[in-house]
Amino acid sequence: MVKARPVRSACIAIVLLSAGLSAQKKNQDATTRNLEGVVTNAAGQRVAKAVVQLKNTKNLQIRSFITQEDGSYHFMGLSVDVEYQVKAEGVGAASSWKDLSIFNSKKTPVINLKLKTKK
Repeated sequence: MVKARPVRSACIAIVLLSAGLSAQKKNQDATTRNLEGVVTNAAGQRVAKAVVQLKNTKNLQIRSFITQEDGSYHFMGLSVDVEYQVKAEGVGAASSWKDLSIFNSKKTPVINLKLKTKK
């Protein structure tokens, strides 16, 4: 019976720790979101190695992502209380800026970008 107390105490500590980590993860999930999409050319074909820029409209910081072979891109850990703008550029072509609003409550919104020839 003497050994049962340390084991029981350890079990209680593990349960309390996992409950605290679960609550912390829920807070992180509530304050961040992701963004993903696909970059296509004027013909509708997916574009690999296009540069996607994400601009934080609050502090004007810009992050970049080079599209994967299937033309997809993603940004993770974006603040839910900040508006963002996103655009893509490829060889001789660019998309227009698209907005990710704070009113878009999706955890992972999708914004697809279409490249048009620069004039």
